[in-house]
Amino acid sequence: MFGVVPKSIWQRTNPADENNLCNWALRLLLIEEGDRLILVDTGMGHKQSEKFFGYYFRAGEHDLDLGLAEHGFHRDDITDVFLTHLHFDHVGGAVMLRGDKLEPSFKNARYWTNKYHWDWAINPNPREKASFLKENFEPLMASGQINFLDIPSETGWYDTELPFKVLVVNGHTEAQMLPFLNYQGENILYMADLLPSVGHIPLPYVMGYDVRPLQTMAEKAPVLHKIAEEGIKMFFEHDAVNQMASLKMTEKGPRLEQTLRLSDLSS
Repeated sequence: MFGVVPKSIWQRTNPADENNLCNWALRLLLIEEGDRLILVDTGMGHKQSEKFFGYYFRAGEHDLDLGLAEHGFHRDDITDVFLTHLHFDHVGGAVMLRGDKLEPSFKNARYWTNKYHWDWAINPNPREKASFLKENFEPLMASGQINFLDIPSETGWYDTELPFKVLVVNGHTEAQMLPFLNYQGENILYMADLLPSVGHIPLPYVMGYDVRPLQTMAEKAPVLHKIAEEGIKMFFEHDAVNQMASLKMTEKGPRLEQTLRLSDLSS
């Protein structure tokens, strides 16, 4: 998870257990905007084999349906599913197994990706092949529910047909999209796999999973400066402890200012 950074350094923020494993979250974001209910990413889902899930040591009782129910919603209420990218831990819950048939988990939703990333996932390179499981997204095309956002593949900030902008980045995988939205007067960037946790804030802390780690660093630098200078709040998908954080500028560059929760913005 930390690439070339030595464990003796990264374990200060993300301590490992006796198996050299760290705890990580699959934290999704639900956006209610007018008559639309938009789910950002879907987690790993439940349809893979126990052998598959055994590699990841899943823990806890929480899941997507429980999370929706806590806020008075059901999966059939979802109108849109926005997929930051199609790695299994982000898209696995997009498709479910009903009997022996694979079908979309959200029958009333439009699913959103972009053509550049879709083509990248359908024809995976050897490095990412184990992360792109076609049973997680090909049924979405078969059902006619997949939609492609009309955006360029180049790194940058773009308007979309959805009620938020996206930041497109290409270091982790081709044309990953990060939602950028406003809530309670605060700008929030859903960090997905550009910045998995508070422990990844320093520039060289880049995942070994990234297909272009030097590009990730080149993309992180201006984004972290923008976050610090404009007071943007970061929402973490994978940080097991911290839901959100803000940054401040220091002599060493952008660094953690404070951690917070989404509920803090409405209190």
